[in-house]
Amino acid sequence: MTELLYDDDPEPSDRFPAGPLYVPVRPGPSGCVVRLFRTPLGDRTAVGFTSAHRLTATLGPGQAWIRLAEPALRALTAPLGVSTLTVDPQFTAPAPAPVTAVTSTVPASAPTAALRTA
Repeated sequence: MTELLYDDDPEPSDRFPAGPLYVPVRPGPSGCVVRLFRTPLGDRTAVGFTSAHRLTATLGPGQAWIRLAEPALRALTAPLGVSTLTVDPQFTAPAPAPVTAVTSTVPASAPTAALRTA
């Protein structure tokens, strides 16, 4: 087999399979339906995990899943206009730092204009 080189193409047009994935599903009218998610920019994406442990760590132990190969997942979501596949996403942000009470250092007699920010 000949190896194709992409000297000038930063993103090769060939998609490399991610392998068998653990894909989150939900109940549907005819059985299981693949769950679709949104990226931070609002685009729809299919999601797959490389292990059941990663899926349950991200979505919880109650999340139903099926095993699908990456090309099969793409084939299922393509008719819906979903062309993005996210593998092993992190859906949670770090816990926010605790908020401490702020005490005012502005005297009560200060004019209101001094309290405005630019």
